[in-house]
Amino acid sequence: MTIKDKVVIITGASSGIGEASARLLARKGAKLVLGARREEKLKQLVDEIVQGGGEAVYHVTDVTKIEDNQKLVDLAKEKFGKVDVIFLNAGVMPNSPLSQLKTKDWHQMVDVNIKGVLNGIAAVLPEFTKQKFGHVITTSSVAGLKAYPGGAVYGATKWAVRDLMEVLRMESAMEGTNIRTATIYPAAINTELLETISDEKTSKDMGAIYQKFGISPDRVANVVAFAIDQPGDTNVNEFTIGPTIQPW
Repeated sequence: MTIKDKVVIITGASSGIGEASARLLARKGAKLVLGARREEKLKQLVDEIVQGGGEAVYHVTDVTKIEDNQKLVDLAKEKFGKVDVIFLNAGVMPNSPLSQLKTKDWHQMVDVNIKGVLNGIAAVLPEFTKQKFGHVITTSSVAGLKAYPGGAVYGATKWAVRDLMEVLRMESAMEGTNIRTATIYPAAINTELLETISDEKTSKDMGAIYQKFGISPDRVANVVAFAIDQPGDTNVNEFTIGPTIQPW
């Protein structure tokens, strides 16, 4: 198994897809550096992983701050000597119709969903370039593949991540740095993401969809592990994942 002993950074690790991925990768022998804003949840997760025989540390992280992302990379090097994978998973989804003009929410999505990814890449790319290997994984969304009313800005941020990751993959191949990429496009996955929706009607409508179709974040964690577990010369760069019964 190529996951064993790999050093993996995960942002948005305190719940949902990030937490599920951390637990699964720990069971498979990865060494984890976990980042999120909620220290209590991070500490509990790390304690449970360590008590189960795994290896994990954490740093309270706001992905919109460049220095927080750098501290995750520095912590990985300090504790485990290297970085193999960074899973840029932090995201928010305060959806609403554009006509509601919730501009504060718009800027929050740009700051977390795009700039947060860029900050993570900026922190880890020098290491990956120097060592000539590495793996960048991001959580996009099916909203990064198709348009949905009420999700204009959220979708725009996720489309941006798609392009960013594809260019990173291409440039790495051209530059010979052997950096792999994987972009994940989840449909209805039961996480706390719905709690960030600010518009009442949009929240109600989305909630109904997730209640009907939603599946566990563990299903996405399986995909993350699959991507990491591929041989170093093999890059599977896009995964669309959702409930079998959802017509997304």
